[in-house]
Parts: sequence; structure tokens; C-alpha cells
Amino acid sequence: MKHLNKLLVAVMMVMGLSSHAQDSNNPWAISFGVNAVDTKASAGGGHNWLDAHFSQPFAVKDNWNILPSVSYLSVSRYIGDNFSFGLSGSVNKITKAVYFSPTAPGHDSRGYIVTNPGDLMYYGIDGTIRYSFMNLIKSKVIDPSLAVGGGYTFLGKDSFGTVNPGAGLNLWFTENIGLSFTTTYKKSFGDRNDSNGVIDSPSHFQHTAGLIFKFGGKDTDGDGIYDKDDACPEVAGLKQFNGCPDTDGDGIQDSADACPEVAGLAALNGCPDTDGDGIADKDDACPEVAGLAALKGCPDADGDGIADKDDKCPTVAGPKENAGCPWPDTDGDSVLDKDDACPTVAGPVSNKGCPEVTTEALDNLKIQARAVYFNSGKATFKTADVPARLDAMANILKNYPNAKFSIEGHTDSDGSDAYNQKLSEARANVVKNALVERGISSDNLNAVGFGESTPVATNKTAKGKAQNRRTEVLLQK
Repeated sequence: MKHLNKLLVAVMMVMGLSSHAQDSNNPWAISFGVNAVDTKASAGGGHNWLDAHFSQPFAVKDNWNILPSVSYLSVSRYIGDNFSFGLSGSVNKITKAVYFSPTAPGHDSRGYIVTNPGDLMYYGIDGTIRYSFMNLIKSKVIDPSLAVGGGYTFLGKDSFGTVNPGAGLNLWFTENIGLSFTTTYKKSFGDRNDSNGVIDSPSHFQHTAGLIFKFGGKDTDGDGIYDKDDACPEVAGLKQFNGCPDTDGDGIQDSADACPEVAGLAALNGCPDTDGDGIADKDDACPEVAGLAALKGCPDADGDGIADKDDKCPTVAGPKENAGCPWPDTDGDSVLDKDDACPTVAGPVSNKGCPEVTTEALDNLKIQARAVYFNSGKATFKTADVPARLDAMANILKNYPNAKFSIEGHTDSDGSDAYNQKLSEARANVVKNALVERGISSDNLNAVGFGESTPVATNKTAKGKAQNRRTEVLLQK
């Protein structure tokens, strides 16, 4: 029982061991199962060392000692570059001890004798450094290895230090569960004197077969990618994105996706383009109608540089200043209304679309203006036909909406010069006001008085004086 206690203590040490990771994902591995002890390797005999140790490696029924229960436990951790370090404890009962004695009775054809040393209890505590070839052969199932280590073996009341070269093979059913097989040659230092007085070396082979479990890998978000390899360890994601999510499933991980919740195109940083115009919907003012980048994705049917949605004439090109519509030419004089000082009256381009004042019109204005007579000494009209004269003058002026005219007032020679100057100004303003009332712009009319200074007839007769009490309408240059 004292040796069993030693094994339990060793197992507790193994469970508390701390080193590095069993592999790059799972920190620990634990294995348990059955072990077999073959003492033939220490029996001697044979033609050479190799023959003595390996002549009957699979003579299970003849040479192997096996307990029909769980008889070993191993725990290990990875220490980098395919190496792992582990501790193991094992227990067995030696009922088949092999000796070499070709002269003793009962030996086989090679001189080996198998005896029962009396249910000799076996305990082993070992430390091992193991190198795995699984990554080298690029397999996820077959995991061969070589190992070297040392330990202590307890046989009854005796104990021995050992050096332990060995080999192993794990077969992984899943990433974490597999079968484990090992074979170890435990070379002891020292001899053992058994109860029969036989002195031998306790060196032996120990084989194990059992289950192995890897564990300890941390996967916080549960996406199957360990935190150490997971670029987004707290958010479940995909392996191809190092554990980061792709919420919309468009093949672009959320961190690089400008529209992570809507499937889109890689060329548009993961954003959709419903109308296929190469402009992401989020930047497209007209996302359902293909358009131009210069117009934020909106179409321009007439090509005038104004988006159809803002163009009052979407099928006819026009300037932005006119809301996309062409400028009209109301009077048909080839001068657009926007440039036409007289948009309703035809005129040449040289006069900004306004008609030139003709000599005939000026002569007619002169006749009509001189027929407007005033009462002597007053700025009131003398005859009843004056309104008709004023109407005729207004109709002529309306044909020249941008022309500037001077309305001149005149008097006869009666009265002082100062009085006549004031009276002539008053008469000019009376005519101007009458024309303004008839629709002529006051900006186009300038009233000025000349007093008695420019008579058109003699002031010595009543008829001549009447002719001098007049107004003139002249074109301003």
C-alpha cells in the first residue's frame, strides 16, 4: 500500500503541473488506460543486444503483465515547437518475470524461463519530453512521436531510477479525442535480488493503450476558433476571417464592410448598388435609377448637367439658371428672353433685341407732340383732341421699350424769362405724366424746359405764339 500512496501522490503532482500548451490550441492533454510490462528485455541472452531486447516483442501471452483495469494516467502540456512535457503514473502486478538460463529446467528453445515472482507489485512515476511529427506530416489524424525521459520504478520493496526512450502514436477521432499508444524502454540502474535469490536487472519495456483528451483551449465567443487565433474573440465569426463576423454574408468581414448589415459588393466596400451604376446606395441620391457619379448617381436624360429630378425640362437641354429648361424667345427675334431688353417686341441683336427707332416714328412723334397746345400762361391743354394726340404718342413709344426720350417744353415770349422757364418745365412734366399714365416707363422719359428760348414761329402774331406754346419729343442718343 505504501507504493500505491506514492502513485497517488504522483498523480496529484501531475494534475497540478503547469507548463505551456499541449498544442497551439489546447493547453493540456490527459490520457488513461491499461499498461503492459514486459521484463524479457532484462533477461539477457540472445546473440546480441538487439536480439536480446527485440526477439519476442509481441509475445503478449507469454511475457506481458497486464492488469484488467485502468492502470496508468498521464498528463502533459505543450512547450512549443511540437514538444510537450508530461508526467505519468502507472501500476501493475508482475506475474510473468522472464529470465535467461539455458541450463535450467523449463527453459524454452532460446533459453528463457518465465516465472511468477509472487504477484510482485509494480509502480512507476515518469517524466517525459515528447516530440510530435503530426505537423511535419501535415496530418490531423495520425500523430506519431518520439520521447525521452526518466523516472522511478518501484518493484516490491525495491526502487530504481530509469532512463526512458520511447515512441508513441495518437489517432485523433476529433480535434480533442483520440486513442493513444506508447512503448517505452525503461533502462534501470542497479540490480534486483528476488525472493528466489535470482539477481537481475529490472530494465523492462512498458506499453500503454488508452484514451487521450486534449482540453483547455479558450473560445469565448463559441465560434470554433480559439481566442489566441481569433481576431474578434468576443464576437462569433468565421474561420476565413480569423473569427470575425460577416453579418450580411457578402464575403466581407464587418470590420472592413461599410454596410455590414446589407449584402454588397467588394468594389464598394461591402455596400449594395441596386441600380448598378457603380455608386453605392448609401451615396446614391437616386439608388433605384442608374445615373452619373457627377450627379450623385442620378440620371440626366438631356445631358445638360442637371439631374432629371431637379430638371423642369428633363428631356430638353437647358441651363441651370433656367431650371434645366431652354431660354424662350417670345418675340422670335433670335435674342433669348434672358438677354432681350424687349422680350415681347422683336428687335436686332445689336440693340439687345429691341427695335431701332425709325425716322418715320420720330417724325410722327414730332407731329403729334406739336399738336398738343397749351392755354396761354398755363400748363393746361387747350384743345379737346389732346388726349388722342397723347394716345398716339404712347402707342409709338410702346414700340421702343428700351429707348430714352426727352420731352421738351416751350413757351411764347409773353412774360419774364424766369416765369417762362418755369412754365416750360411744368408743361414738359404734364406731358410726361400723361404718357406714364398710358403705360410708358417714367425711366424712359426725361422732362426738360427751354422757356421762350427756341421758338418755331414768330411771337408777333397770335398764331405764331400758339405754335411756340408747345412740346417736343426727341430721341436721346
